[in-house]
Amino acid sequence: MRNRWKLSFNSPVILSFAMLCFVATVLNYVTGGKSNALLFMTYHSSLKQPLTYLRFFTHVLGHSGWEHLIGNMTYILLLGPMLEEKHGPGRILGIIALTAVVTGVVNYVFFPNVALCGASGMVFAFILLVSFTGFDDGTIPITFILVAVLFGGQQIYEGLTLQDNVSNLAHILGGVVGAFWGYFLNRRR
Repeated sequence: MRNRWKLSFNSPVILSFAMLCFVATVLNYVTGGKSNALLFMTYHSSLKQPLTYLRFFTHVLGHSGWEHLIGNMTYILLLGPMLEEKHGPGRILGIIALTAVVTGVVNYVFFPNVALCGASGMVFAFILLVSFTGFDDGTIPITFILVAVLFGGQQIYEGLTLQDNVSNLAHILGGVVGAFWGYFLNRRR
């Protein structure tokens, strides 16, 4: 009897999210950037347009290119399945949606001249969420403190000193969402 290897769809929310991001990036290339502008990027547009509200959620699917997509998916595919197994698909989907809407709305309100796309905020939400893995009520993991200080410090430094297309505020907001949910979900256990 031979051992047969089977593929396992071990993390449905994370794998589906990664596939949607891949499809959105392919569409972005095929349409010359028009699909990102229409569906996968949040920016200051009229509140009378229904797509404005949709983009508050879908901007996390769009990426500026393959390097951007691969960078984000590496972390999401590394951390996401562990988090989905621990907290369940529904909660992870909720964390993805909350991170998307928080980063999308804040970008819309405070940065009217900046378009935002990508799942970097989610990456940092997952990084801080996973740092709460060893959390017990009444304790704060040293790993969380170190990750928060290193991550937060880097984002603040880069936000003040670098003039690039990276939204450090989205990273920080994603980290705040991840830290909040990490504390909340582990405290209840």
